[in-house]
This record gives sequence, structure tokens and C-alpha cells, in this order.
Amino acid sequence: MPRQFDIAVIGAGSWGTALACSLVRGGSSVVLWGRDAASMAAMATRGSNERYLPGHRLPAGLAFESDFEGALSSAFGILLALPSHAFAGACVSLQSALDSAATGARFSEGGAPEAASLPPAGVLWAGKGLDGAGGRFLHEVAAENLPPDTPFGLLSGPTFAKEVAQGLPCAATLASARASFIDWWAGHLSAPRFRIYPSTDLIGVQIAGAVKNVLAIAAGISDGLAFGANARAALIARGLQEMSRLGEAAGATAATFAGLAGLGDLVLTCTDDQSRNRRFGLALAQGSKASASIRERRGPDGQVIEGIAAATLTCRLARELGVEMPICEQVRAVVAQEIEPLDAVQALLARDRAGAEAQSEGA
Repeated sequence: MPRQFDIAVIGAGSWGTALACSLVRGGSSVVLWGRDAASMAAMATRGSNERYLPGHRLPAGLAFESDFEGALSSAFGILLALPSHAFAGACVSLQSALDSAATGARFSEGGAPEAASLPPAGVLWAGKGLDGAGGRFLHEVAAENLPPDTPFGLLSGPTFAKEVAQGLPCAATLASARASFIDWWAGHLSAPRFRIYPSTDLIGVQIAGAVKNVLAIAAGISDGLAFGANARAALIARGLQEMSRLGEAAGATAATFAGLAGLGDLVLTCTDDQSRNRRFGLALAQGSKASASIRERRGPDGQVIEGIAAATLTCRLARELGVEMPICEQVRAVVAQEIEPLDAVQALLARDRAGAEAQSEGA
């Protein structure tokens, strides 16, 4: 099948739909894939994604697909807009679909099976977190499960789906080890109101995306307990220190955490109620029954709360690297239902001064 689209966006949730809208507005030809055929048909008919972006009109020219293999084979580049816990499975499915497509094409010509042919622009993902099974970095999962020499990278930064879909101004970080990959994807993602900044720090951008979700839960708890703006500001500042310490111990670049993927996304998700992680923290502090959300890692709207899994995974990584992360550890304990939110705050305030001073400003 000839490649008729620039990009196939895999995942028709709020973020995948928003990115597809932005790409089409920027002049790219895009097919949006979702697993449910009825839902994709409804989106095509109504011109909207009423489940995840209600009331927002989708741009003319956006194509819809529920056949995974068909979506992959029709595009030059693949954008995975999926929760981090689904990333490994998506990579395996992608490899399997490519193998099937390549084999089918060769058999139809009477020849022998050939190796999978990945879309030439490679794979970009837009999830924020670590691998849910083993806590690995997603670029490690990609390298293990995608065809050899596949170009890949990730998109991260302070970007709420609704505002991206509306075309409001925003900026994001695009990280990859390959300059040609960054150039191709930045060329398609960039628009008058969507600015892309390049990075080669795959580890730092991933750690920032995972940790900021944990800290957003903490910010929601703080605000839910009516601790005020001073406490929120202190939490953001000290949380940034935790993020930076973990990142540098893992081999990241320090400057990443002062940029869009670090400080930018942290401030956004800790201060605005569009953040699912922040809303989850508010619910915890206000005594709402959160057991179902914790068990399913989803909010009442069905969307994934990445910080629930990230709390456990980032704290595990921190312990492996010998990094102390007191705020994230208390969030982990609250999410694990080992401690009440107010008790977690008291534990932070009662920390031994020697330990706190060892993590002084700039440490």
C-alpha cells in the first residue's frame, strides 16, 4: 500500500486527538487510529470526539482508522499517544503488524517473507512515564521491541490536550538521539502557535515527565488541605530539586529540568485543574473514595492518572540510585494507602533537620 499520510497518530484519546488536530492545522496529512471501530466511525460522522474532547470540532481532512495494520502501512511516521503502561505492548503490536504486512506483501507476489518495513520517519511517542512492568525508560523499551535501527524519540512539555486542540499558544520539547529525526518531526509539529525545542536528553525528559505527575498529586493534596499558595510554591521548588537529583543520578543533563519538560510542565500540572494528577490529589485530600482510581489508574472520566504508577516506579528508581525523594515517597505511601494525606504532610514537616539540610538549595 502506498503511504498516503504523513503521520499516523495511534491513540484516539484526548492527547492523540489534540495532536492530530494540531498536525492537520499545520499542514500535515494525518490518520487517527483508535481500537474501537464504532467510536472511530462516530468521530468521522460527527466531526468530534465527544468522549475525550467534547464540543471541539475536528479539522476537515483528518482521516480515521480502526485497522491497526492499515494505519501503520499508510503513513511515513508513527506517533504513539498512549499511556506509558501501554507503551511496551504498542511496540510489540507495531512490530507484529509490520511483520504481517511485509509477509503478506511478499506472499501476494509469490515470493518469500521479507523483514518488516518501518515507516521511514520512525516512531515518536507522547506519553509521560516509565514502563509499567519493569520501571524501565521507554527508550529502552523501544530499542528492545522495535525493528533494529528504528529512529525514535519523545514529545513532552507543558501541553494540556484541550488547549492544543483549540490552537492556543504552547511549546514542547522533542527529544531524540538523531538530529534527522528531530528535524523531520519538528517540521511537521511546528506551527505558528506550537513551538518545538530540540533535545538529546532522552533520560532527563522522561524523568521529568514521570516525576512531575507525582508532584502534581502532591500539589493537589496540599491545595485540597487548604495549605495555601506558600505551601504550593515550596512544594514545587523542593519537588524540582527531587526531580533534578534523580535525573542527574540517572545520567540526565541538569539543564533539562530548568526547561519546558522539567520546570515548565511541573508548574503547569501543579497549578491548573486541567491536570488529572492534580485533581486526583485534591480528591485524596478531600476524603473522596479513590480506591477505584488507584486500582484502575483512571479517573472518573476514564482517562489514565499517570502519577499513580509513576509514584511507585520513580521511588523504586530513586532507591536503586541512592537518591532521597521525600515528597515523592510520601505521595507513594498515600497512593498505596499506607498513610493518610494529612499524616504524610506532617511527616514531611517533621523530617530530621540534618537530612533536610543535606538537601539545601542547589543541592
